[in-house]
Amino acid sequence: MIEFGVPYDEAMRRFRWPRPTHLNIFQEVCGRHHPEALALIVESAEGAVRHWTFGQLDRESARLANALAARGVRPGDRVGVFLSQGAELALCHLACYRMGAIALPLFTLFGEEALEYRMADAGAVALVTDIVQLGKVDAVRARLAALHTVVVVGAGAHGRATLDWDLTLAQSRDHFATLDTAAENPALLIYTSGTTGQPKGALHAHRMLLGVVPACQQWFGHWPRGNEIMWTPAEWAWIAGLYDALFPAWYFGLPVLAHRFAKFDPERAFDLLARHRVATAFIPPTALKMMRQVPAAGLRERLGVRAIGTGGEAMGAELLTWGHDAFGTTISEGYGQTEMNLMTLNSPGWFDVRPGSCGRACPGRRVEIVDSTGQILPTGAEGQIAGHRDDPVVMLEYWRKPDATRAKFAGEWLLTGDLGTRDDDGYIYFKSRDDDVITSGGYRIGPGEIEECLMRHPAVAMVGVVGVPDKLRTEIVKAFVQLRPGTAGTDALRSELAEHVKTRLAAHEYPRAIEFVEALPLTTTGKILRRELRQRDR
Repeated sequence: MIEFGVPYDEAMRRFRWPRPTHLNIFQEVCGRHHPEALALIVESAEGAVRHWTFGQLDRESARLANALAARGVRPGDRVGVFLSQGAELALCHLACYRMGAIALPLFTLFGEEALEYRMADAGAVALVTDIVQLGKVDAVRARLAALHTVVVVGAGAHGRATLDWDLTLAQSRDHFATLDTAAENPALLIYTSGTTGQPKGALHAHRMLLGVVPACQQWFGHWPRGNEIMWTPAEWAWIAGLYDALFPAWYFGLPVLAHRFAKFDPERAFDLLARHRVATAFIPPTALKMMRQVPAAGLRERLGVRAIGTGGEAMGAELLTWGHDAFGTTISEGYGQTEMNLMTLNSPGWFDVRPGSCGRACPGRRVEIVDSTGQILPTGAEGQIAGHRDDPVVMLEYWRKPDATRAKFAGEWLLTGDLGTRDDDGYIYFKSRDDDVITSGGYRIGPGEIEECLMRHPAVAMVGVVGVPDKLRTEIVKAFVQLRPGTAGTDALRSELAEHVKTRLAAHEYPRAIEFVEALPLTTTGKILRRELRQRDR
């Protein structure tokens, strides 16, 4: 753990990563805690509240692990988790980790095509979902050759093709011997978007937990201080929701608040913070921007927030100032990727926060600015933000993509694809993407998957997708569409194309702007010049 009683630079020199040969995330975040200690507070959309202890999580995850094992799920198998923030989602992860299976988080925003691609690419043998998402699963299930078990949360019978969550768990034993996994054994397969083609799965080991805990200690201001409640509106299908909030809190035996937003409601967010006396929170910048629109009178007096972390997109000085006025604490901006989580962080109680910077590396972490060959660049020079590969948070590989895995590294450095600079004191400043990934509302979106989806629409001859500036979301998805001969570019068609993406991929990936063009700019080999499309938009 981090020594906070010494200056930052001294803590950097003293810190050493623990290097256990064996580690299991379940044991670290649940199994070793007092069974009667409060672990989870779940508030429904209607306001009903249920409390879960670590003992209950232990017993119910054991039931799920036994049920999955009885149906042939083995160590190393991938299990899809197609659920929203809540107890069932957490239980799926705990069950997977303790039985040595690999958890596969899936956004409930995903449409049929996005769901099918990830399940098929991962070769998932089991899936846990709810009655709301079951229609999407039914639509693609016949094409998922490896999938043999589907467990459904929700009232009512679902037929012989699926298992009812309540009935299945009730028929299973509440004891399960947690597998003594190696620290290097895979635990999590989480998909990230690339610049071309389909998304890639970042495969993480159990050791990843060791890398995020000290980082969160820094991020949330010498954390923890007492039995502080943690909350995030970020979905637990996102690595930030899982490993920047839920599991680090449970590592320390702290309670976590869970609430499912059908659509983020800033007034409800403030109400949750106040009523549950939340002390620490991870809140993405887009949510903070929406919360800023709520009248501030009397807010600070109602809240008990001590530390707030944010990340996923840049936060300007204006938002930083508002955050301090509203919460009475300096919001800590962080930076990282799905492939290497929490690379740089701020810590207002430990060192000064510099507006425009995404912080400094946490103790034990090495972050530099490098060129394409992995050579470290001098202070002030612009290059790729990179993290050293000998770090617990670095992924094992891109799932079944050895060429892409090799391309992600230059020597000893993981290349983020983000351009930035480093100052004399080690503060990192993000400048821009070095590729075509779109940052929108905290999500990183690859244009390739959207282009492929739009190309399947009968009206589309060719399409190029880019991110364009937006005050609320940082960027929005914009599609430049070349139509087939004889097709008219109407507002009705724009709506149809947007809906085509929204229902097949994800609600956050659909193009909010569509421009019909006569032709797209291409290279001599026929590749779309996205930089020219971005310039055209400007």
